[in-house]
Order: sequence, then C-alpha cells, then structure tokens
Amino acid sequence: MRYTFASRMPTAVITGISGQDGTYLAERLLGLGYTVIGTTHRRDAAGELDAGGVRVPLVAVDLGSAAALDDLLRAHQPDELYNLAARASSAQLFDDPLATADINGVAVARLLEAIRRHSPRTRFCQASSSEVFAGATTSPQDEHTPRAPLNAYGAAKAFADHLVAAYRHGHGIFACSAILYPHESPRRPPHFLVRKVAQAAARAAAGLPGKVALGDLAAVRDWGHAADTVEAMRRMLAAAVPRDYVIATGVPHTVGDVCTAAFAHVGLDWRDHVAVDEQLVRPAESVRRVGNPARAGAELGWVPTLDFAQLIGSLVDADRLLLSEGSPP
Repeated sequence: MRYTFASRMPTAVITGISGQDGTYLAERLLGLGYTVIGTTHRRDAAGELDAGGVRVPLVAVDLGSAAALDDLLRAHQPDELYNLAARASSAQLFDDPLATADINGVAVARLLEAIRRHSPRTRFCQASSSEVFAGATTSPQDEHTPRAPLNAYGAAKAFADHLVAAYRHGHGIFACSAILYPHESPRRPPHFLVRKVAQAAARAAAGLPGKVALGDLAAVRDWGHAADTVEAMRRMLAAAVPRDYVIATGVPHTVGDVCTAAFAHVGLDWRDHVAVDEQLVRPAESVRRVGNPARAGAELGWVPTLDFAQLIGSLVDADRLLLSEGSPP
C-alpha cells in the first residue's frame, strides 16, 4: 500500500535543486502535480528556478544554520523533503574535510531535527553515495554491506546514513537513504569523467583538435542516468515503509568502456583521442564498486530505463548538439 494525499496538492522541498538531480526531480514531481520549493545556499540566487518551463520558488537557506532549517520546515510543512545538497565533485573528496563533514553530514542532523520538531509527518530522502562503500571487501554491494568510506566525502555520507536510521527507529520519522551509484546526464558539469569523455567525442566528431586526459582506464564503476535515479528516490518516499535502497544498474563498466562507447558512437577509435595522465590515477580499489539494486526492483518496481550504450550515446549527442548551436560543451 502506498500513501495518498488529501485533496490538496502535495508539497516537496528539494535542497540542492539547481544541480543535475535536483532539476530532474523537480520536473518529475511537477509533472505529478506537486508544489515544489527549492533551496539554495546562495542568497543572490534566491527567486525562481526554471524546471522544464515551470517556475519553481527558490529560497536561500543556510544548511549550517539550525534556526534557518527550523524556519524552513515550520513555514512550508512539506509532505516530502529531498536532501540533494552536498559538496560533491571528485576534487572535493578530501579537500576541506571540515566543510564536507558539516554540509554532507551534520547538516542532515539539522534537517532531521527540524522535521522532528516542526513537521514530523514530512517524509525525508537523503541522497547518499556509493563512496560509503569505497573500502568494501565484497562486490556487488547491497543494503547490508558495511559502510567503509575511504575519504572525507564518503565518511560524511556514512554518518548521514546512520543518522537517517537513528531518526527512523528512534523518532518514527519516515526517513530513507538512497545509496546512489554514479549517474550521468547532459546536465552533469563538464569536470565529471563521463561528461568529459562525451565532450571529447563530440569535439573529435566535429574535427576539433585535442585529446582528453584520463587516469586509470581499468577503473570500474556502475553508471546510470540521473533521471532514473531521481525516479527511484521519488518511489522511496511513496512506499508504505521507509527503508534504505541501493540505486544502481548492477552492471559494471570500466573507464575504458566509456571511452569505447563514446567514440564508437561517432565512428571513431578512442585510442586516437585519449591520453592517460598518471597524475590522475587513483589507488586501485580492492573490489569492484558495483551496486545490487535487487531490493529497489522487488519493492519499488524500479528498473533503469537506459542501458550503458544508450546512456553514453545520449550524452555524446547532447554535446554534439551544443557544438552545432555554437555553444562549446
């Protein structure tokens, strides 16, 4: 049994709404009749956000302020709250660990406490990360795999996961952690690996010079599409019982596979356009970081809609379109 709303339109608050996941989630919820409110940490960005042609109110909220989050929950009393805000780039895995601990970890305590005190019926989804399994000794990883982070980002996310479980069991809050494996889209910033390769393939197809510098081509990841990922989170909060879920495709691919698929999509050999930079090579992981999405499939009816080749092809096509319109990807 899934929960239903009264005659009014349901309300969702999305922190980090301006990011890749936030925009896809906002568009999905708006399409289902939700009222959506987004938050930003930039005061000069408050106002409105365009989400698929619909203007979404954007509120400046400091996640470091318990009082600000109290005000947010007290004022809006949302049916659902999705916490997508985080320091998230690969370059930030270990830089400024104090800021990472606060935004990715302690801020979740502030959010959950604000829910408990001011809006206990709010359903909460925490965007966790496969980085909590960076030091795992088994593969694939599932909801029972012990957290084993190896950097500040993963450690903060693991702390948040434990907070979610604590508030769920200790205070009866409908709270879930979505343990997200890498997910891509044309909305992904260009410094992320898969988007970087897609851009390189688009430029090479246009006859533009240059090679893309990458690290370990044998590194394994489990890549999906961001639109599929946010649909899983939506289904988590529509379920009858709050649980944590691994959100992944369950299919491993290497960085080399990404290169092969991207350049093959435009009829080119990746070896002519990719250079390995030893400075970008990270220590090898003991086991492959691949998720087991069986629980999400069985309990939420969730399955990815795009396979790997379709995902990579869609990214390359999007960057080729940008180039054709005169906008460098």
